[in-house]
Amino acid sequence: MANVYLGLGTNLGDKATNLRTAARLINDEIGKVISLSSFYETAPWGFASEHKFLNAAACVETILPPMEVLHRTQEIERTLGRTQKSVGGVYHDRLIDIDLLLYDDVILYTPELVLPHPLMIEREFVMKPLVEIASETLHPVLRKTLGELFLNVCQQSIHTPEK
Repeated sequence: MANVYLGLGTNLGDKATNLRTAARLINDEIGKVISLSSFYETAPWGFASEHKFLNAAACVETILPPMEVLHRTQEIERTLGRTQKSVGGVYHDRLIDIDLLLYDDVILYTPELVLPHPLMIEREFVMKPLVEIASETLHPVLRKTLGELFLNVCQQSIHTPEK
């Protein structure tokens, strides 16, 4: 069994229901959801939108390999009505977004999937719910706990002047 950490986000429709439905489908299609964070309301990141996000993180026990987890999360997104993926740094409003953040201590670089997620530690909306359920988990590349990395993100945001 592997522990997979997923980031969940939504900014359209009944957001809390979108996250709960995604967690149920993940449990059905990928593996047992052993922890689900609180839901956090956040501003859009990387694009302008009048719709705030609701974000969460989940830990899932699975026997599936990373690429199969990716394909199944993408199928869950389609099932829940997501029609457009973000490509090349161009982001859009979405009913659901499921990102693979960590898969045990696997380090993977492919055109389709990079693990750990390359931008996770830069995104407070990812790290805050993730740290809630996995603060002592070690980042396989940076060799620091997620809790330590989150403290660094918070300190940087405090010291970064507003534009």
